[in-house]
Amino acid sequence: MNQISWNLQIFRQILKTCVDRRDLTTGKCLHAVYIKSVVPQVTYISNHFTLLYSKCGRLSAAGKAFAATAEPNVFSFNVMIAAYAKESLPHLARHLFDKIPEPDIVSYNTLISVYAERGDASPALDLFLGMRESGLGMDGFTFSAVITACNDDVRLVKQLHSSAFSGGFHGYASMNNSLISGYSKNGFFHDAERVFSEMGPVKDEVSWNSMIVAYGQQREGLKAMKLYQEMVRLDLYVDMFTLASVLSAFTSMEDLIGGKQFHSQLVKMGFHRNAHIGSGLIDLYSKCGGHMCDCRKVFDEMPDPDLVLWNTIISGYSLNEEFSEEALNFFKQMQRAGNFPDDCSFVCAISASSKMSSPSQGRQMHSLVIKSNIQSNRISINNALVAMYSKCGNLQEARQLFDRMPEHNNVSFNSMIAGYAQHGLGAESLILFEKMLEKKIAPTSITFVSVISACAHTGKVEDGERYFSLMKETFEIEPEAEHYACMIDLLGRAGKLDEAEGLICTMPYTPNVMVWGSLLRACRTHGNIKLAEKAANHCLHLDPSNAAPYVTMAHMYTVDRRWDEVSRVKKHMKDRSVKRRPGCSWIEIDKKIHSFVADDKSHPMREEIYGFWDKMWEKIKKAGYVPDLKWASVRDDCGVTEEEKETILRHHSEKLAVAFGLLSTTEGASLLVMKNLRMCGDCHNAIKVVSDVAKREITVRDCHRFHHFRQGQCSCGDFW
Repeated sequence: MNQISWNLQIFRQILKTCVDRRDLTTGKCLHAVYIKSVVPQVTYISNHFTLLYSKCGRLSAAGKAFAATAEPNVFSFNVMIAAYAKESLPHLARHLFDKIPEPDIVSYNTLISVYAERGDASPALDLFLGMRESGLGMDGFTFSAVITACNDDVRLVKQLHSSAFSGGFHGYASMNNSLISGYSKNGFFHDAERVFSEMGPVKDEVSWNSMIVAYGQQREGLKAMKLYQEMVRLDLYVDMFTLASVLSAFTSMEDLIGGKQFHSQLVKMGFHRNAHIGSGLIDLYSKCGGHMCDCRKVFDEMPDPDLVLWNTIISGYSLNEEFSEEALNFFKQMQRAGNFPDDCSFVCAISASSKMSSPSQGRQMHSLVIKSNIQSNRISINNALVAMYSKCGNLQEARQLFDRMPEHNNVSFNSMIAGYAQHGLGAESLILFEKMLEKKIAPTSITFVSVISACAHTGKVEDGERYFSLMKETFEIEPEAEHYACMIDLLGRAGKLDEAEGLICTMPYTPNVMVWGSLLRACRTHGNIKLAEKAANHCLHLDPSNAAPYVTMAHMYTVDRRWDEVSRVKKHMKDRSVKRRPGCSWIEIDKKIHSFVADDKSHPMREEIYGFWDKMWEKIKKAGYVPDLKWASVRDDCGVTEEEKETILRHHSEKLAVAFGLLSTTEGASLLVMKNLRMCGDCHNAIKVVSDVAKREITVRDCHRFHHFRQGQCSCGDFW
């Protein structure tokens, strides 16, 4: 018996060495010998085999080794929970956790960390509370994990901070790092600074990096650089993660010049060929003006692009609508290069499909997801698919997918609420928001953008004002510029222009182009030229190259027959080399995109399209449609007749796209047309009548929302 014990001890030491070195080949040989031997199965030996396979990424083999353990102890369970955590399989990790007779602190910490990585606050918090009730001791890692999980709810972050401090855990760097991230993410920047300054000597590189990122989020680039320089001065270890954090700061501030200067430093330091740094540079150039040529140069300089770098370049192209097709090309190149797509790859590619508004491309991506049987962070992929189906006009399929999802987080609800808002279904948006609160899923700032937008599109002014107040009073979310823009839109659509202007004056910070642009659009809707001029001047002061204010004012002056002002606006545009973005509409037929501009003569079927539309034009006029000539945007003093104005209106891009769709599809088939600008008011009136005459359901998505035309009516109720 002593000989057997001695042999087991030697065997254990050899096996432990294999685990430390991740030597899977030798470990598998030892396992084969162990199984075939007459030595009784010993738990601590089986544990090491489970540990070896899990560390080497062999989840199935780890599970078999665990199942073969005669009497698994808490260590055995913890090893497998950690293995499932590594593969982002929370349901399996939780299933195993529930089987542990007496889970220890490692069991709880590991499972809470699984939920933390996914941002699932509710199950993480339930585990934390259960841990406290059981009387089991905690440590700083417990608080670090649960704070990370609850990062979207600053109230919980503050409560956990207080509990950790009273428990004497404030000396843990990991916990303080989580607090810095949680506070800065929710706009409580000074709290993040206080935590950082009070950490003293326990700061690690993650602490400095977290604070640099926080400065970037608050557009405090100088402070981010100063902190980086302080790290260098103190001779602290600066690695690729630190440098990437500085790049992230420049990206958050959209400081392209500063980012380029830092890029030069990175080249001198020899980091520019590092894949992690390369990802940061691609992120910088894609988000700061869409400099995709620079993105491509950075990518091409990488000797061996990894999956993260591929994902970043795909994401960069998918962020810019005109490059969505290129994003999908990179997705295919990545696969051809031997990289299997992960959850991030699919999310980026699905996002590109959404921007292309290609239902067939979106379904193809959905099919690839199903075939891949990918398990890690599947919720993020489902969220992207929900958003994709909504943006491609298929709200019913989006909701069906949402309802089939095994779990939801705030992004899931945000995607579906935004979908309803975009389609003008305000009541459904608000019902889903209330359901989100019932499930104790904390709303985010993005949630309130969609909720207030839903109120704006349905004229629910009082509801919108109430939700705007709830943000800060109940959920402690500081309103941002986008929320104020939504409120201006809400008031403006309802004709409350004075209140909208008053809200701008009381904003706690300088209003941006988004805010003034919302007021300008409202002025156009209600014909308030004086206030429109004020809003347009502010827009042009902030962004002189923006064509939208010029175009809006030219249209308003044309409607008011102020021809001298129209000439003045057009002269300013010419003198400042400001070019109007051409209107374009497109429709997908048989998996092919067909694009149209006004008076388009480039389509190979132009004669058939124009002939068909001329006949439809006469039909809808007989059915009651009257052309609204002010949308022709032509001066009365130029000698253009009303008949010529009608011809201009007849050949707007969205009308041509609808005509081609009717001509190219079977009777009764629904149509989906996309437009890059706001839908023309005359086109809106015409397509309403077309839907009734042709007995078709026609959906048009413009840059603001969806219009669903059916039986002579539009889902927007003409409130848009």
